[in-house]
Amino acid sequence: MSFSASGLLAASFLYLLLLFGIAWITERGMLPRSWVRHPLVYTLSLGVYAGIWAVYASVGAAAEYGYGFLAYYLGISGAFLLAPVLLNPILRIGRAYQLTSLADLFAYRYRSQWAGTLVTLCSGAAILSLLSMQIKAVTTSASLLAPNTSPVLISVCFSLIVVLFATLFGARRDQGSDSHQGLVVAIAFDSLVKLVSLLVLGGVILFSVFDGMSGLENWLADQTRPETAMALRIDDGSWRALMLMSFAGALVLPHMYHMTFGENPSPKALAKASWGLPLYLLLLGLPVPLILWGGQALSASTDPSFFAIGVSQAIENPALTLLVYIAGLSAASGLMIVGTLALAGMVLNHMVLPLRTPRDQGDIYRWLRWVKRLLIAITILTALLFHETLGKHLDLSILGIISLSGMLQLLPGALGVIYWPEGNRRGLNAGLCAGLIIWALTLVLPFSHTANVLALLDAPLVPDRSNLHIFIFISLTVNISLFALVSVLSASSREESSAAEACSVGALSRPQRRELLASSSEDFVLQLAAPLGMGVARREIDRALQQLKLPSVEYRPYQLRRLRDRVEANLSGLLGPAVARDLVKRNLGFKPMAGGGTGQDIRYVERALGDYENRLTGLAGELDNLRRHYRQTLHNLPIPACSMGDDGEILMWNNAMEDLTGITADDVVGAKLLALPEHWHLLLDDFNSGEDLHRYKHRLDLGGRPHWLNLHKAALAGPDHPEGGSIILVEDQTETRLLEDELMHSERLASVGRLAAGVAHEIGNPVTGISSLAQNLKLETEDPDILSTADQIQQQTRRISTILQSLMNFARTGNHAHANRYEPVLIRRCVDESINLLSLSDKGLGIRYLNDCPDGLMVLGDEQRLVQVFINLLANARDASPDGGEVRISGKHDGYSAMIEVTDEGSGIPPQQLDHIFEPFYTTKAPNQGTGLGLSLVYSIVEEHYGNIQVDSPLHADRGGTAVRIRLPAYEPESAASTSQNQRS
Repeated sequence: MSFSASGLLAASFLYLLLLFGIAWITERGMLPRSWVRHPLVYTLSLGVYAGIWAVYASVGAAAEYGYGFLAYYLGISGAFLLAPVLLNPILRIGRAYQLTSLADLFAYRYRSQWAGTLVTLCSGAAILSLLSMQIKAVTTSASLLAPNTSPVLISVCFSLIVVLFATLFGARRDQGSDSHQGLVVAIAFDSLVKLVSLLVLGGVILFSVFDGMSGLENWLADQTRPETAMALRIDDGSWRALMLMSFAGALVLPHMYHMTFGENPSPKALAKASWGLPLYLLLLGLPVPLILWGGQALSASTDPSFFAIGVSQAIENPALTLLVYIAGLSAASGLMIVGTLALAGMVLNHMVLPLRTPRDQGDIYRWLRWVKRLLIAITILTALLFHETLGKHLDLSILGIISLSGMLQLLPGALGVIYWPEGNRRGLNAGLCAGLIIWALTLVLPFSHTANVLALLDAPLVPDRSNLHIFIFISLTVNISLFALVSVLSASSREESSAAEACSVGALSRPQRRELLASSSEDFVLQLAAPLGMGVARREIDRALQQLKLPSVEYRPYQLRRLRDRVEANLSGLLGPAVARDLVKRNLGFKPMAGGGTGQDIRYVERALGDYENRLTGLAGELDNLRRHYRQTLHNLPIPACSMGDDGEILMWNNAMEDLTGITADDVVGAKLLALPEHWHLLLDDFNSGEDLHRYKHRLDLGGRPHWLNLHKAALAGPDHPEGGSIILVEDQTETRLLEDELMHSERLASVGRLAAGVAHEIGNPVTGISSLAQNLKLETEDPDILSTADQIQQQTRRISTILQSLMNFARTGNHAHANRYEPVLIRRCVDESINLLSLSDKGLGIRYLNDCPDGLMVLGDEQRLVQVFINLLANARDASPDGGEVRISGKHDGYSAMIEVTDEGSGIPPQQLDHIFEPFYTTKAPNQGTGLGLSLVYSIVEEHYGNIQVDSPLHADRGGTAVRIRLPAYEPESAASTSQNQRS
């Protein structure tokens, strides 16, 4: 049974067009986001690892090694089962520093451009064999279906189609992202096609060839040929080598690194894939023995590696045959697309860009996109050339082993990234070069049909299919030994040690707190414009600001350091870590360190510890809890506190400091003192830079009102804290100062009262004498002028007596002299009596008084003294009210208090005078119209009755008015009090 070449070509093109359509509709958002980012899609996309092995090579391996073919699946399954300690650290590092390939990871960790370049060369050399394996499988399977077609034509057409679709699938760096969701969904569909095709083929073989499980068991029981037994010898090292190479493939294969880490949607997806991928590979392996036994049972004419095609042809099922061919095409094309996409990125970052940075390009993104497309085409065409010269002469399994053994040389360096901080670039380069040389001499040349060095040298051990594992282990052993030995004997640079610490499992980076040359994010744009161009620089800075959720213009030193790191990480994903590091180092440098350097960036450490909160256990978890406790104690301390480094950068700003200053910690932590408002900056900077450790009662005007502050400073430097810095405590003494002023004012009032009493006593006697003389004068003459003068004298003496009486009353009340025994008093009766007394005067005849006090409102006090209070209040209200105005007196119970309010319709009291109206001799009235003692007397009497008085004026912004509120302890008769108490209980 055969197909036409044009039919196969059309089927191949249509299938790849279907893959492209799936990717296209995904990129356009036509598929629900929940589907695209589902962990199942991510897990299926990792099935790209199987490649052509799943459809063809695994059957050939089963025929040769028995169940040892499963080692190809078991190794990577073990790696994914160890994801929490093996893959998650790589994912964390890659996400933090935008490391999109293994070469990026090596270049960042070992701080060496040569490390990245060497990894790229190793990957390129090894991946050629793997790509050739895919081309050979598709070419051979197509040749079996269309025997009259030239294999060269098939391989060329297939390679060109893959070039077309690979360039369309990838190379989208203009968006500043290496995530290709369309590619992920398309590769997931590829993996699903492989799985369904093999399961269908296995089911057809089981039920059509063997008539079910019983028929299969009978056939196996009748077979005596060794190849049907699929025996696996424990002492056979081939499956161990294959398992080790498969284990390494999870980390070092370019297409697996790209899909596992570069296209990972979330750590949760990797956690699901840690068991999902092994399950998928188990399902892929289930039909392999059935295909092998079916080919043997049907005596398929093909090589065992292509029994899937041979069995389909033998049972003469065109649909099944085409389905198997499409499965092989799907497996090969998916691996080639992802593999070349990943390898092209490595070549671009570590071979092209170090030699030619696109400084003069108007659009760097477009330049990078086209260079990457060109590299994809060159890679696939180079693989085609390798296939036509060498690959087509080798078995699929040999091609796979050559590729995997070459990539295995990268495993020591990859494990050193996360588990061996002492490893350095000298050791890595020495071990990797030695391992690659042995790999080339013992595994590449012997199968290249161009040289056999060991045979020429009469070597006792010549590589062949039975002992390849020995040379694999020898090359790896030499690699590891040199890596360890050279690393131990040579010193690591400071940058390399810092990167090693950042990459090590459980390690926390402790960067120094240094000041950048750039003072704002706008300076970043200007400094990056030279190497990148103004447009690209602006775009990258804006992108980093958005990622960090920072304002469009940032100036805080800590946030600028974060911004610098984020820009470097983003440029690392765009240009590679080595180029990005060099570019950022040259254009976004730090100021020279003064003295002994600077302290650690505590904010970075805090953020890192916060990320580890749920992963710290045991003693580390307890220490972290203790750290959080002490930090929370500082933040909740009721005394305002802040700390700063020697360079003036604010490191801590607690909650009480926020309340005092009105400035949140997020706005100032990580900024310099200069960022504070001027009054706080001048105060704290002057005190921090001065020699005084304490400053008392420093006045600071806030919001137009004076505040008094006590400042205390302590140095943070010490044996356990060499970074330096200081902490400042700020005590707000404003309330204490106001209380002291009030107490002093009260003392002055008391002294004035005593003085007033003495003055009144001394003046009273002469005034009485003057009044008596005036009366005698009226009896001794009839002269009208003299009599008028005598009347005026008596009038003035009465006025003096009134003033003296007020002084005496003030003196007594100011000293809290309780002359009378308190009795129950009706407030309404006091108000009525006060209104009646005021009505006798000829002043304010047009004023209406409204007494709204309830009849039952009573207080315990001196009725005459309370009448005096209301007379003063009503007289003031009368004097302030316009003609025809209204003065209202209202009262009510308020719990255990009686509330009385006197309101008028006057012009009100200016705000600046409200604080002085209760002071003696202070009056707002015109001269000769008030003594200024009335409200002082009211204040004293209310205090005598254990009450308080408040004035609210003006009541209305447009109409004025004043309200005087008096609160006095309410009186309740015993019966009423007991009833009230019973109700409350």
